Formats: sequence, C-alpha cells, structure tokens
Amino acid sequence: MSEFTPTNPKPFLRQLIDKQVVVTLKFNNTKYKGKLVSTDNYFNIQLTEAEEFVNESSRGVIGDIFIRCNNVLWIGEDLSNAEQVV
Repeated sequence: MSEFTPTNPKPFLRQLIDKQVVVTLKFNNTKYKGKLVSTDNYFNIQLTEAEEFVNESSRGVIGDIFIRCNNVLWIGEDLSNAEQVV
C-alpha cells in the first residue's frame, strides 16, 4: 500500500510554469493541455497553445485560455509527449 504525501500547491504550480500541463475540470469530462504561462495566489491558471479535450476526444487548439481556480479538479505536468527512458 502506498503512502500519500501532501504537496504544497504554490511551489508545485510555480515549478510547472513554462512546461506542458494537463488541467482537468470538475465537470463535463473536460481537459485542457497547454503551456502554463502563469498562476496567481488564488490558483487561477493561464495557458497558451491550449487544446481542449472532451471525453478524451480533441476539440482542437483554442490558443490562450484563463481557467478560474474553482473549476479545476486536477493539474499536473503533461507526460504524454515525454521521451521514454530505456
């Protein structure tokens, strides 16, 4: 059984700036993938080159987007395009 280790959200989000991230919203099975431009003290998120996914199906690139903090369920680094280490 793995043990959960809590993470301080401010440093976590700051380390993701200028990286590709995935943001999952609380509703409609919606995700956004894009480059994290900035975040603020309220955990609002600004992405650039954002692509919208609904039910795992791409709805296209929508460009710059601002996501209000209360809509975010989960955020993390996008590892889907990361190089595999052998």
